Amino acid sequence: KNLKGESVNLSDYKGKTLLIVNTASKCGLTPQYEGLEELYQKYQSEGLEILGFPCNQFGAQEPGTASDIESFCAVNYGVSFPMFEKIEVNGRGAHPLFKYLKKELPGTLTNAIKWNFTKFLIAADGQPLKRYAPTTEPSSIEVDLKGALKR
Repeated sequence: KNLKGESVNLSDYKGKTLLIVNTASKCGLTPQYEGLEELYQKYQSEGLEILGFPCNQFGAQEPGTASDIESFCAVNYGVSFPMFEKIEVNGRGAHPLFKYLKKELPGTLTNAIKWNFTKFLIAADGQPLKRYAPTTEPSSIEVDLKGALKR
């Protein structure tokens, strides 16, 4: 569900290159929203969609309600890409999307999501391409992103 509580089917993004990110509003990495929005503005017309999934599993750094998250992202970072309701990315309650992504694109040492702002690049045909560490700045993904958009 999106931040407004509306159901969203991932098939709505069929044919789009996706960058899927678990996010948080109170994290040292939160300024990455700015870089993500820059990528979105630059490449949305070429088929990019960035999907943000807030998660409170890392240091309780996403404590707000859906309304709080939406307001924070818009006011502080001008986020216009789709944001979804808070989910879990690890453990028994992990969202099925993140279970799938972790299986298809394992992490280093463990498949678990290690922190906020882990990013997954998905080709327009649905093929998972690459996983990026939380500390990987959005601008560092641009070369891979351009390649994925041309596939």
